Amino acid sequence: MTAGLAPLPDRLLGHAIGPGRPWPMGASFDGDGVNFAVFSAHATLVELCLFSPDGRKELSRIAFRERDGDIWHLHLGGLTPGTVYGLRVDGPYAPEQGHRFNRHKLLLDPYARALEGRLRWSDALMGYKVGSPRSDLSFDTRDSAFAVPKAVVTDTSFTWGDDLPPRHPPFNSVIYEAHVKALTELHQGLEKPLRGTYLGIASDPVIAHLQKLGVTAIELMPVQAFVDDRFLVARGLRNHWGYNTLAFFAPEPRFMSKGALWEFQTMVRRLHSAGIEVILDVVYNHTAEGDHLGPTLSFRGLDNASYYRLADGGRYYVNDTGTGNTLNLTHPMVLRMAMDSLRYWVETCHVDGFRFDLATVLGREAHGFDPNGGFFDAIRQDPGLSTVKLIAEPWDIGPGGYQLGGYPHPFQEWNDQFRDGVRRFWRGDAGLLPDLAKRLLGSAERFDHSGRSATASVNFITAHDGFTLEDLVSFTVKRNWDNGEDNRDGHSENHADNMGVEGPSDDPAILAARSLRKRNLLATLLLSQGVPMLLAGDEMGHSQGGNNNAYAQDNEVTWLNWGKGEPGLVDFVARLTALRRAHPVLRQRRFLHGRTRAADGLPDVIWRKPDATHPAPQDWHDPAFHALGVELRMAAETGDTTPAAVLLYFNCGAACALTLPATATWALVLDTTRPALTHGAAPKALPAQSVLMFVSVPDAGQVEGGPQ
Repeated sequence: MTAGLAPLPDRLLGHAIGPGRPWPMGASFDGDGVNFAVFSAHATLVELCLFSPDGRKELSRIAFRERDGDIWHLHLGGLTPGTVYGLRVDGPYAPEQGHRFNRHKLLLDPYARALEGRLRWSDALMGYKVGSPRSDLSFDTRDSAFAVPKAVVTDTSFTWGDDLPPRHPPFNSVIYEAHVKALTELHQGLEKPLRGTYLGIASDPVIAHLQKLGVTAIELMPVQAFVDDRFLVARGLRNHWGYNTLAFFAPEPRFMSKGALWEFQTMVRRLHSAGIEVILDVVYNHTAEGDHLGPTLSFRGLDNASYYRLADGGRYYVNDTGTGNTLNLTHPMVLRMAMDSLRYWVETCHVDGFRFDLATVLGREAHGFDPNGGFFDAIRQDPGLSTVKLIAEPWDIGPGGYQLGGYPHPFQEWNDQFRDGVRRFWRGDAGLLPDLAKRLLGSAERFDHSGRSATASVNFITAHDGFTLEDLVSFTVKRNWDNGEDNRDGHSENHADNMGVEGPSDDPAILAARSLRKRNLLATLLLSQGVPMLLAGDEMGHSQGGNNNAYAQDNEVTWLNWGKGEPGLVDFVARLTALRRAHPVLRQRRFLHGRTRAADGLPDVIWRKPDATHPAPQDWHDPAFHALGVELRMAAETGDTTPAAVLLYFNCGAACALTLPATATWALVLDTTRPALTHGAAPKALPAQSVLMFVSVPDAGQVEGGPQ
């Protein structure tokens, strides 16, 4: 027995110990007991540690005696769901060679479906002696079991009934990015135990709000169990966003009211019943174990040299993520874990898709980013995963990290060029009309290749990372002081405009200007080709007080206050989504390139000046050219014969005379300067700071509803 560990029996009275099988991975209840299967290529000993139901007392250690390849396995008869367990793994402690085995550190099973207890920060979590002159080359013999969450054998069965995923096609999608706790923590219509939980999102008031907005999918920020960073805990803060994953199969316990998987499953089922998909923001690029001075919680102690991409002979970690480590998805067993995890959320929890954080990391092979890399190939060949929504955050901080437009079908991508270009246009920056034109048509210069659809671009004005919409029109300078990093964190260039006063104002003129700017930004988002994404709270006028990096603010900075906000903004967003639903011209599968339609001899895109003429080449680069119109019809390639057309005008400057083109008879259905307007006659002037939408008269009656 290794020094420092109290001896425990290598037996379990009343439970037969059998060889088990090397599949499935993790702990699986089979009716007769529980099968355990664990991967480690370089270990010399793997032990199963059983604990009391509260996780406080280690009851027994049983060595895995069977090994098939690099998978260690055993079966314990009579065990049932609810069994609490951990792992201890022995092997070489040679950091210079990439090995950091330390049997004194209790490890969480990477396939844990549920957790018992929370992480308690302690130096005992480190595999080395903190403060030693040899740093991480030293060896620590303290038992860490008291500080580590344990895995729980889980019964994943659930009565799904007639649950069917809504399966909205991408061209009909409107995504709503939200945080489980922030969305519901202050909702006065919910009982307090439900606030901040999965069941809170499943509640009638929240679902009714989502339906009113017209969103088709809620994209939840990380719900895979994560860790509060030690430096945050020392400051009295928490990791609110959750981009610090510890367990890729377990729902985050802090979002549960009863600590059971069925709470998450119930949320999914109820959202599906309301026609709303569930997309998870997932983090397979790194783990919560940090760099070479981080804790030994799971992967590092199981097989550091396999799970992580290492540098300098193996002692240090490749840090393409900026978090201290990078998962080694080029290793077949690490890739298998990621695929098993994704399939688990789809098959067991019925989620409808994933947004991949720092997705360039996932496609980086030895030779660099590869759109046909192992991770992408594995997903695209999978019969289940290839059919759900797949959204990439197309960048990281590693070499060649910015890959917007470089992902393979069927991946969609967050389009930061849409965000920045549209913000700058409405701020009044000169020369932005050519860029605006590209964004309105789905950024074809980036995405129109390899058979990709016009829905490849996920357009957004705001997201969790950055200013909220309210702050975008209220601040020009970030205010991240509460994060404890002397305001150094977060982006410094936000392309924001405070409309004349920095921060909150009670000046009616300032408030009116800010309200109009928000409506213009929202209208541009929801009337553009591609897939629009809204940030939760923007429809309420939620402010974070100028904090554009509120990752550590688990408080009223990020919690949405349902009792406040701008009157009428929710209705305005609902109006925009209704217009988008009603007019297929606004949400096309094909990219528009101004090709002539056989049906009527008209181009599918016609650019207009306010006087109805076409912009000349010099107009596009004229700083005084601040108003652009675009006339849209169904793409020529579709062979669509319907005459329906939409005419949009975007004016970031002063009012100017307006002449409508003679290609159709037009009815006004949207004027952001008059948000209550639903139908109207064509105005003689294009209002200052406005978005106008017209529809061809045969199509004018189809405004509020329309086919899905």
